[in-house]
Amino acid sequence: MPLSPRLKALIDPLIDRDGFTPSAVPSVSLMACHQQVPRTPLMYEPSLVIVVQGRKIGYLGDREIHYDPGQYLVQTLPLPFECETFATPEAPLLGLSVRIDPAMLSELVLETGLDTASRDGEPLPMASVAMTASMQEAVVRLLRALGDPLDARVMGEARVREVIFEALKGEQGPALRALVHHQGHYSQIIQVLAQMHADVTQVASVEGLAREANMSVSSFHQHFKQVTRATPLQYLKRLRLIKARLLLSHDDLNVSQTAQAVGYRSAAQFSRDYKRTFGASPLQDRRHTETAATQRFDQARASAGAP
Repeated sequence: MPLSPRLKALIDPLIDRDGFTPSAVPSVSLMACHQQVPRTPLMYEPSLVIVVQGRKIGYLGDREIHYDPGQYLVQTLPLPFECETFATPEAPLLGLSVRIDPAMLSELVLETGLDTASRDGEPLPMASVAMTASMQEAVVRLLRALGDPLDARVMGEARVREVIFEALKGEQGPALRALVHHQGHYSQIIQVLAQMHADVTQVASVEGLAREANMSVSSFHQHFKQVTRATPLQYLKRLRLIKARLLLSHDDLNVSQTAQAVGYRSAAQFSRDYKRTFGASPLQDRRHTETAATQRFDQARASAGAP
């Protein structure tokens, strides 16, 4: 369904720069982008992503996931994937990300008592869902709350809860409920992924991970790849590299320290894998990120008429 013009009118005043911006409600971030961004490896935490303007395509293995004003993204696992953004200075990408809080989700699943069975076999950890009128109204109420400090403080989490509730009623409801009901192969894979994310430096083997999941090696390998679209070791490598990119952009670690922080024993191997994944060496990528941030800051000052 087409999005209401109210959404753009409500989100415009809340965004003043590109990238992700924290909002007055801790579990909600606002996002903007004024240019097209080619396929880039990244990772979202479990969240709902609602695009108000522009569009994105996520690439998870052989799957393409389109999300735009007509459909929102439901990501139940923090999977490394690639994302392409379509936006222009005249029509920037605008949207918001709502983090899925496990405690809130558990309460909602308990209260709804909705059917836990997936309609089509194993749940999908990442999928787009058609926007409904009720979800759109829930997002409108959330954005209105974000625009008023008192409303955000008093009603913000209630508005987030309403948005999560609407997602639970949607096509990705089974995947959300699987995070709470610890049953079946999907839940076993979720638990292994949580361990991998908790410590990316661990020396992992497929056999050891299969033992953690209480599954045979062949069964674990099959179900792990079904969920993540990657083998366990491919997944761990991507996870390490994406975490390394975040460290390089936000921390003062050098390349060797970053490599060690994400579990690499060889800085040279880390640099080779990094360049193969991101198209630039760690140092080149860091310089590019810093230059781009400076340019965005200068453009914002120019737009605001700053001297």
